[in-house]
Amino acid sequence: MNGRELRRALTTLAHPRILVIGDLILDSYVAGEVSRISPEAPIPVLNARVTDERLGGAGNVAANLRSMEAAVEVIGMLGDDSRGRRLRGMLEEIGVETGACVVDPDRPTIEKTRMVSGIHQMLRVDWEKTHPIPQPLLERLLAELPARVQAAQAVILSDYGKGLLVNELITATIAIARACGVPVLVDPKGNDYSRYRGATLVTPNRKEAEEAVGRRITSLDDVPKVAEELIAVAALDAAVITLGPDGMYYRVKSTGESARVPTMARAVFDVTGAGDTVISHLALCLGAGLPLATAVHLANQAAGIVVGKRGAASTTREELLTMLGETLEHHGKILAPADVESVVSQWRAKEQRIVFTNGCFDILHAGHVDYLRFARSKGDVLIVGLNDDASVRRLKGPTRPVNTISDRLAVLAALEMVDAVVPFGEDTPAKIIERITPHVLVKGQDWEGKGVVGREWVEKHGGQVHLAPLLAGRSTSSIIERAKLDKPSC
Repeated sequence: MNGRELRRALTTLAHPRILVIGDLILDSYVAGEVSRISPEAPIPVLNARVTDERLGGAGNVAANLRSMEAAVEVIGMLGDDSRGRRLRGMLEEIGVETGACVVDPDRPTIEKTRMVSGIHQMLRVDWEKTHPIPQPLLERLLAELPARVQAAQAVILSDYGKGLLVNELITATIAIARACGVPVLVDPKGNDYSRYRGATLVTPNRKEAEEAVGRRITSLDDVPKVAEELIAVAALDAAVITLGPDGMYYRVKSTGESARVPTMARAVFDVTGAGDTVISHLALCLGAGLPLATAVHLANQAAGIVVGKRGAASTTREELLTMLGETLEHHGKILAPADVESVVSQWRAKEQRIVFTNGCFDILHAGHVDYLRFARSKGDVLIVGLNDDASVRRLKGPTRPVNTISDRLAVLAALEMVDAVVPFGEDTPAKIIERITPHVLVKGQDWEGKGVVGREWVEKHGGQVHLAPLLAGRSTSSIIERAKLDKPSC
């Protein structure tokens, strides 16, 4: 998806009501400097300077949703202690409803305290008891559950394995939501995903997905099969797997739609809570009626922002709009060859007329702009195949290209008439044309009578071939020659 489409979806995004059911955690940070080793033991001494408390676990999910202006209610479990009162107060301060939260006097409110020096986490101290929720408290939640679920546009089960989300509560939530047509999104825990049977989707990270299927994901080629297995074992509508630096992968059971969305993190400072950001944005979008593909792309952008912040963090609509404006309009158009089919399938699902052209586009000039504008006029979206550096050298000689593949991709992606650009390494675009099967294939008029590569395939599949008029006197070769002539002599 390009930046314009995502910005349009975000600016028109509604403010749905989301119910978050999960383990509430108080995240505490003690930050300072280490300049010496303790004389008592071979351990660093942290000279503490700052303390900070933030919402963690399901509370961070709620905070992410509130930052994106959703209406939010949380069902969670607190201890009868000062931590619990502070945590509830923090939720209410940002506008989260907490009336359905229960208090268990036999457990402490969960707190995770992190000792940090600079950007390095030195130690984490956990205060918790994780025994299952007591039966009286569970019965209270089950009695209130129908009204809470029916009032929501989406439900999140934020499972940190701390005792709230027992099987009875999970099963009841999913059954009520299914009956009401409300999507249920699960951030899972453990390796038995059958406990989430009937949910809309799960959002495991790579390690969690490996644990669930009982084997390693050794390459990205393994991910689709893993997603299929997760969908099957829990009777899900879809699965979304977060892959860290490799982005996110999603698969929809009913249509078979699937894609890997490349990561958009500009700088990674702290991955704490990134999964909370992903599931909150997915729920926000699905609760507002957006398709899963749009939800995944927006969630991917949001995660790219929060990993650049310290600790469990969130982003706002304004931050997300700014990031989309800065990056997706250009860089989001650059496709890896492996991503071409998924992007094209999304265009076809929208019944868009796909135009393809290709070339070296070494030194972009007015003739290229005129040519690409002509190509774009023949359909709804234009995808440009770009010869990589090795294939340009084979076609043009050892002194070419003047500009590297990364520079040429960036320049083409910056053009408003180009919707996507993908590199290829073969001498001809035949293979990539067959993968795309465009409605329209465009080449320059200088190809008339030479046999346009891909013509037979395109016309065989009902497409058309157009020859674009060329702007006289403009070519990369002539620019290079003029540059040589204009070079001052020593």
